[in-house]
Amino acid sequence: MKKSIISLLCLALFACSTKTTSPPIKGAVVSARIEASEAGRDILKKGGNAYDAMVATSFALTVVYPVAGNITGGGFFVYRSAEGETGSLDYREMAPLKATKDLYLDDDGNVIPGKSTIGGLAVGIPGAVAGILEVHRKLGSLPLADLIQPAIDLAEKGYIVSEKQAKSYNRYSKQFTGVNGKVTLYAKGYKAGDRVKNIPLANALKEIAAKGNAGFYESWVAEAMVNKTRATGGILSLEDLKAYLPKWRDPLTFSYKDLNLISMAPPSSGGICLGQMMKMIEPYDIKSMGHNSVESMHLMVEAERRSYADRSHFLGDPDFVAVPQDHLMDENYLLSRMENYSKEAATASADVSHGDIIVVESDETTHFSILDAKGNAVAVTTTLNGAYGSKVFVEEIGVFMNNEMDDFSSKPGEPNMFGLTGSEANSIAPKKRMLSSMTPTIVEKDNKLYLIVGTPGGSTIITSVFQTILNVYEHGMEMQAAVNAPRFHHQWLPDNLVLEPEKFDAKTIEGLQKKGHSVEAKYSKIIGKVDAIHISESGTISVGADPRGDDAAATH
Repeated sequence: MKKSIISLLCLALFACSTKTTSPPIKGAVVSARIEASEAGRDILKKGGNAYDAMVATSFALTVVYPVAGNITGGGFFVYRSAEGETGSLDYREMAPLKATKDLYLDDDGNVIPGKSTIGGLAVGIPGAVAGILEVHRKLGSLPLADLIQPAIDLAEKGYIVSEKQAKSYNRYSKQFTGVNGKVTLYAKGYKAGDRVKNIPLANALKEIAAKGNAGFYESWVAEAMVNKTRATGGILSLEDLKAYLPKWRDPLTFSYKDLNLISMAPPSSGGICLGQMMKMIEPYDIKSMGHNSVESMHLMVEAERRSYADRSHFLGDPDFVAVPQDHLMDENYLLSRMENYSKEAATASADVSHGDIIVVESDETTHFSILDAKGNAVAVTTTLNGAYGSKVFVEEIGVFMNNEMDDFSSKPGEPNMFGLTGSEANSIAPKKRMLSSMTPTIVEKDNKLYLIVGTPGGSTIITSVFQTILNVYEHGMEMQAAVNAPRFHHQWLPDNLVLEPEKFDAKTIEGLQKKGHSVEAKYSKIIGKVDAIHISESGTISVGADPRGDDAAATH
């Protein structure tokens, strides 16, 4: 008996002594769905770089995450090479050639509800395929067909519907059938565990794999998009599609203490607003205030309020309007914006205009972050705008068309679907790119890669990225905890402080209300789905996939 016990103890000790820890992460992909993350990760394992993985992840998201993953929308790509070179690609959608400034106004000059959000007239010229393929052309290393094949396999073999997806599909089912008729792929009453195959999408992806841009912008795929968009009231043309080009732009860079941040410049408002907020709070010791304390939240909200006021007035497509970027990022200007900041009381938004020199954006964007073993970093945010875009579903290619036209100012001073108000700078014009809140961001610390971060969330994107960076840098949180942490949002107009539901205690809410912030339960909502990667000073890589969605990381 004693020998048996001794033997068991020896075995247990041997097992403990030989127990291996997880090997260190060499590379990672964090996205809205595990299938897409694995598609990108597998490309890394096969010797592809982060840019190859970007291509594979993008196309895979089109299949398994149709609420926002797309080949018919657009986005922004920010990168930092292992050697420290940085850049950004704008593949935002454009207004069709037949678009006019008054496209969504009635004879009396009033905005016609729904015209810019549902149906063919809401559709902008897609930029996604041109953007993805341009990244591959300039930075990729593996054959394009190899990078699209994982998405083709997913479309042909099918993917499993999650519980959250099933609820989403069924919530929008009436809108799907209202636009497309009863026989449409995503209005079949799916439940969690069902398998969705999308053969038309597989065929469209094969066309792109074989012919590149021509396979999307000039083939039967293009004709299918134009025909369905026009059949549902749109103005998209084959000429629009053939003329589309993505554009390489200098990323917006700025410092915060010993951090250097690389983000997207206009037509994204993300980089400027993020930079403004961080520079406005920089003179204050936010770390000592404590994470999500009344004091720190109050300071951050006041910075958010002022930045969104500037966003409303100044920002638009830099190819059409003069954006005073240098002035908006000037430290003296930003200090002057905080001159009327009070630690004791909130500033009413009615008393905060833009500086001296409004629209609601859809929550259903998607972001992914990638790091390869060599140290190349990629941050990509892409969107159809609203959930499932315009709800126009092109049966021949198995995808929804975007409703990005709503991101323009249909009428200066009128809010969009996200409650954001815009000005003349973001008015509609042919071939103009609409303003966006997408904020794909890469952060350096002491000249070394530190963070890759971004999120969906419409107008809440910028504030979610803002808070996540501070959670890691100022409050010392590990990556997943920083992503999980409760978030809040203010965008100047409407003058409401939005808190995530049941995440903040009564004492904190009361403290914010005492300072004059409008905090009401009816405004509460989930804010963002941050997917991020952190590289510590010792080189340890950690990931954060947002539990608010089905987001997941795949590492190797």
